Amino acid sequence: MKWLNRCLRNENGMILGITILILGIFTILGISATIFSTTEMQVASNEQFHKIAFYGAEAARGYVPQNVDLYGAGNIIENAGVSFPNTGDASEKQPLSSNQLFNGNVQYNGDSAPPRGSGYEVGTFNAHNYQMTCNGYGPRNSQSQTEAGFYRIGF
Repeated sequence: MKWLNRCLRNENGMILGITILILGIFTILGISATIFSTTEMQVASNEQFHKIAFYGAEAARGYVPQNVDLYGAGNIIENAGVSFPNTGDASEKQPLSSNQLFNGNVQYNGDSAPPRGSGYEVGTFNAHNYQMTCNGYGPRNSQSQTEAGFYRIGF
């Protein structure tokens, strides 16, 4: 009985056990923090690539008003579209930078009376309605697409 009582009161090696327990806890915390920060970096870079693609699509929206041939008299066949930047090849992409591209399509959707308040006389003028689909491409195959409708006044 004395021997058992002496073994229970002996604290030799207790510091080693506590140290190993604390070291295990810190190791688990360190691995968790590393995994968490790696995931956060991936999310942030994916968001950045999506923004690059989105701004490419927005640049395509700015490209259309500068090119009248996309929505002029040459594009008034209903439900037919004109691709840009190359009207002959719909898959061709216009580079904006080394990792940012765009392309798109402008589709004629028919004509209607001019909108109220436009200042154009109903019956004399028509509003030619168009829909543009703009695609932006970024790094790592990121893509974004925007659609917008517009009209032009004509006879």
